[in-house]
Amino acid sequence: MHHAIVSFHPDGDSLWVAKLACGHSQHVRHNPPWQEHPWVTSEAGRSANIGTELDCLYCNMAVIPSTAIAYKRTPDFTEASVPAGLLRAHRTKPGVWAQIVVEDGKLEYICDRGGYVLVPGIVGIVEPEIAHHVRALGQVRFHVVFMRDA
Repeated sequence: MHHAIVSFHPDGDSLWVAKLACGHSQHVRHNPPWQEHPWVTSEAGRSANIGTELDCLYCNMAVIPSTAIAYKRTPDFTEASVPAGLLRAHRTKPGVWAQIVVEDGKLEYICDRGGYVLVPGIVGIVEPEIAHHVRALGQVRFHVVFMRDA
């Protein structure tokens, strides 16, 4: 889904992050040949691109059906205690959805729709039977909530 850029701010590594109208944020880099955004390197270029639309990866994440109900929650995991099975490709059973909830830190979530950096407030949605895995990005604390249609 495309949403307008409403502002920019640097991240901790001095890379530019666009705040989108949907409330999500997205890095914008000029890193040819992979990413061609020369305008992000200057204040004038960033200002001129306020209102430009970007495809929000987080808004493209799957949506759990409104009829799904939670039936199981894992204990909290950390970068040291995350089960090995979550670190390699695996799938949920037919009809089983999941939410990956980061309570502290950052967690990379990779699935067929793409790769996402999950932080507190950005929940990863796992679709039934879709291969996925996670990777800790430093210190992290998270849990998984399993859901199925009522």
